[in-house]
Amino acid sequence: MVSELPHMVRDIENVFIPMADGCRLAARIWLPEDAENRPVPALLEYIPYRKRDFMRVRDEPMHRYFAGHGYAAVRVDLRGSGDSDGILEDEYLPREQEDALTVIDWLTRQSWCDGNIGMTGISWGGFNALQVAARAPAALKAVIALCASDDRYADDVHYMGGCMLTENQQWGTVLFSLNALPPDPEVVGKRWQRMWRQRLEHNKPFPAFWMRHQRRDDYWKQGSVGEDFSRIRCPVYAVGGWADGYSNAVMRMLAGLSVPRKGLIGPWAHTFPHLGVPGPAIGYLQEALRWWDHWLRGLDTGIMSEPMLRVWMQEWVTPEPFHPIRPGRWVAERVWPSTRVRPLTLHLHATPSMEAKPGPSNTLDLCSPQSTGLSGGDWCGFGGEGESPLDQRADDGKSLVFDSAPLVDDTEIFGAPEFTLTLASDRPNAILAVRLCEVGTDGASLLVTYGLLNLTHRNGHERPEPLTPGEPFTVTLRLNDIAHRFAAGHVVRLALSSAYWPMVWPTAEPVTLTIQTAGSCLVLPAREPRAADDALPQFERPLVAAPVSSQVELEPPRLVRTIERDLVNNEVNYRLVSEGGDLEAGSVARIEEIDMDLGHTVERRWVIKDGDPLAARAVMVERLMLRRGDWCVRVHASTEMTATQGRFRLRAALRVELGEEEIYVREWDERIPRELV
Repeated sequence: MVSELPHMVRDIENVFIPMADGCRLAARIWLPEDAENRPVPALLEYIPYRKRDFMRVRDEPMHRYFAGHGYAAVRVDLRGSGDSDGILEDEYLPREQEDALTVIDWLTRQSWCDGNIGMTGISWGGFNALQVAARAPAALKAVIALCASDDRYADDVHYMGGCMLTENQQWGTVLFSLNALPPDPEVVGKRWQRMWRQRLEHNKPFPAFWMRHQRRDDYWKQGSVGEDFSRIRCPVYAVGGWADGYSNAVMRMLAGLSVPRKGLIGPWAHTFPHLGVPGPAIGYLQEALRWWDHWLRGLDTGIMSEPMLRVWMQEWVTPEPFHPIRPGRWVAERVWPSTRVRPLTLHLHATPSMEAKPGPSNTLDLCSPQSTGLSGGDWCGFGGEGESPLDQRADDGKSLVFDSAPLVDDTEIFGAPEFTLTLASDRPNAILAVRLCEVGTDGASLLVTYGLLNLTHRNGHERPEPLTPGEPFTVTLRLNDIAHRFAAGHVVRLALSSAYWPMVWPTAEPVTLTIQTAGSCLVLPAREPRAADDALPQFERPLVAAPVSSQVELEPPRLVRTIERDLVNNEVNYRLVSEGGDLEAGSVARIEEIDMDLGHTVERRWVIKDGDPLAARAVMVERLMLRRGDWCVRVHASTEMTATQGRFRLRAALRVELGEEEIYVREWDERIPRELV
């Protein structure tokens, strides 16, 4: 819904903010019309995703909303991205944070700013809002970090539980392609070609760079604010979604920070809550405005008298690849961790089953096919079709499964389930995937949450240790945080597997794990329902400001997701393609206000053989286009990943065209030693 705005808004299309070394960062600014005479607080979003074109129609409804309610909304392209000078060398570098401090100082010196700054963003912008808060600039009075992490190794696209995520390659290829786009000549003038050439010559296949840091070293600790929460001295509002990849960080920050703080987790994927899918979406911009008014204006909005943490308690739904709405209700806790959450322990039995009381000792062997995990859904969804986990029965059949008896009563959990297991491996390197499911009366298996552990990281992620084949050891694996109500009559299922493809890159050899049931147990964070949850104030309906620009899909893409088994070669091929329009140009959309056509198509393929982890192969292709009249830029970026027993191999290619001319071509062939991954 479009909101009426209390203030008229003035839009400044581009301003260059000078850095100490002579670089200039490009900013788009929305101001209340009278801000020059009545200075206002400023809200900063600072990301590499091109304010001028690709993110234009996302930015306007949100930033105009805040400007229309009395704030200066400032959207800055990072160094080396969009229309900013310089080179984008990597994620979350100290230089990025230092530039942000310069931007904040610049904002405080503008005639339309009253000196109070808030910083916000989703994903990259949420990360650096937290990182800049840890630098404690005096003018930064509060942040809102959405879908972001406090720990770059434990909870980002690269690694999970010491396992390498294929998302590392996928996201790295996206950044690789974006990094090859030029600034807009209409903004930067004649120097655009020199700036572009500099970007192209310094571009690199980012996945290979991150693969050289396979353990939790100083590279990942830099920018991980959880290393020392005390460095953050301003209030923090942490927002996430259960279908997103970053919800664990919300709970950790509430527990670890000492500043005023709040947390909000809905059923959403990697998107703003006012656009939230799966729904229900909420009036997030109104909620954010309450936060900013409290901390930047000193107004009593009541937001800090409400519970610290509010989350969507999800309920049973028939597993489908897309859920427009997730059934459930809002629940809240005054503080986190909550004393109201109590452990509910289920012990493994050899039947196999789970019961409240320990059972006799027994051993069970587990050797999963390499294609186990195909029903797991995306590590981090964006709310699109085909992203959600499927019925888990196909993966359950390839796993070692322990079921509870049908539940007598509804049972709610809130927090992180923990699984303690004694086991042995027949190989020095192995992974363990643990899924918690709810099984309905018809046998359908709904994925509730999961956890991953590279077992060579059993004693920590900084110094992995190979396993001694045949020697038992005990580990405790923490699953992802979740709020979920298991229905009476349904079954709680625990599923263990030694592979989880295509989410996780496989070990170099097939592995057999020997599970000991004695002493092995699942501990659920049980929470009793309370009447106060039903009395929580309702979130408002989603509202945005009317955008100035509009994006018209001229040749909209068609998304295709398929899983195919090649019975001749015994390969399983998972394929995702956005089809439509000219694939060489990218499917086409138009933004009339800047006379620009945009194109973007993707192709992603993951291939595996059930008996051969070294057959694993992942191919990522990104095609981007910018076109204004006769000026047309096309970027074709691709990566292909394979592995041997001792090395990863990443081949990458970049081809860039200006009009009909191929102006830049380069290929890479990177070989990186495996470090117990």
